[in-house]
Amino acid sequence: MTLDIVNWKAIIEALLYAAGDEGLTKKQLMSVLEVEEVALLDMMSAVKEEYQKQERGIELIEYADSYMLLTKKEYSIYLKKLVETPSKGLSQAALEVLAIVSYKQPITRSEVEEIRGVKSERVLHSLVAKALLCEVGRADGPGRAILYGTTPTFLEQFGLKALDELPPLPENVEADGVQEEADLFFENFNQTFEEIK
Repeated sequence: MTLDIVNWKAIIEALLYAAGDEGLTKKQLMSVLEVEEVALLDMMSAVKEEYQKQERGIELIEYADSYMLLTKKEYSIYLKKLVETPSKGLSQAALEVLAIVSYKQPITRSEVEEIRGVKSERVLHSLVAKALLCEVGRADGPGRAILYGTTPTFLEQFGLKALDELPPLPENVEADGVQEEADLFFENFNQTFEEIK
């Protein structure tokens, strides 16, 4: 693949957006973009400068040999309002993520997404904002991905003293019955959450 010179800024932006809060290392970017470090540093400098010049809500941050896109501090008041906006219940996606994390913790975002088969970053952030999930550490390996786990608030909201009080997952469920079991579990999970609220 030859890097499209016309669109390289957009390509970098798309890569960093997709990487989310984990960002990308220089090594990852050089590999994907098929460029040397000197070229990458020039490219990232140009992208960073462009974000600083324009009135944008995000900025390019470099930390520990990695890059990520973050919202600018001056807009934090609006982000706080968004997070603090009351919502009714949990979406189906939020219930799925909460169930996965509660049974598989500690777990990374990519592991959650592998189980669900869809992107889950926004849902995870929402559950962290609701104090039902939190960062419990970092995974070993490249990128040191965030590990998520449940919080004391999660236990309190669901009337649990400890995680071992979670209902057991069904064993040896036939393939046809998996979706039905999952639907029933999520329905009960949501009903419990609504009753507690």
